[in-house]
Amino acid sequence: MSAKLVAYPPDENGWRRVRYDGVAIGVAHRPADIRVFLAAAGLENAEDVDLTNPGFVGWRGGGPEEWEPVR
Repeated sequence: MSAKLVAYPPDENGWRRVRYDGVAIGVAHRPADIRVFLAAAGLENAEDVDLTNPGFVGWRGGGPEEWEPVR
């Protein structure tokens, strides 16, 4: 089973594109942004989502602690 949420590698500015259930939901600069996008997408209790759960989140180019711009 693939993750419902995918955070792509940081770009040259440290922003990560985010998709939820196959739909682009925003470009995040920190984990809190992802929770805001999930809430806007209608996910209940988005503020409590475990962004380290590999069954829910597929991190590309580093995990939730990686936000450094690509040089």
